[in-house]
Amino acid sequence: MKKIILATGNLGKVRELNAMLDGHYTVVSQKQLKVIEVPETGSSFIENALIKARNAASQSQLPALADDSGLEVEALEGEPGIYSARYAGENASDEENITKLLKAMESHTNRKANFCCAMVFVRDAQDSDPVIIERRWYGEILKTPIGKNGFGYDPIFYLKEYDCSSAQLNPETKNRISHRGLALRDLLAELSLIE
Repeated sequence: MKKIILATGNLGKVRELNAMLDGHYTVVSQKQLKVIEVPETGSSFIENALIKARNAASQSQLPALADDSGLEVEALEGEPGIYSARYAGENASDEENITKLLKAMESHTNRKANFCCAMVFVRDAQDSDPVIIERRWYGEILKTPIGKNGFGYDPIFYLKEYDCSSAQLNPETKNRISHRGLALRDLLAELSLIE
């Protein structure tokens, strides 16, 4: 089985992607290989994912998979977007980011939102033809957090068709229907790893 480096330090993402990649690749996280992270200076999810993937591939000499994802809220003109992880400041906790978002949403009746995931696979740091997939998962912003599963904004992301928050889904269901699940499945199909 091929070895691939996962270009993220986010343990929630490592868990999710490991579960989804099972059987296709042996996954190592960049933390395990002591990859030094670089600033995410891109202006889009795709640019940031490419920066992370090329950096991990360069330092590890392995093919790299990176994703950059975040929450886009319609009433907030797409915020927090690429700043989702640090919406309430550098090193902000999930709770701090959620609190800031709920405060920003207090005066809005439009609760529409989506998670966006850009996923990038590079064969090496100089790969001139990276595989790039971007997918969205649509829902609404709740007024109060519900549920204990997942991470990030999951407790306030409401899914009408399931009548629950993303944090109330079991991991298998979430991995199947989420922005990250959709992007990874399409990426694997692109790489001809799924029949």
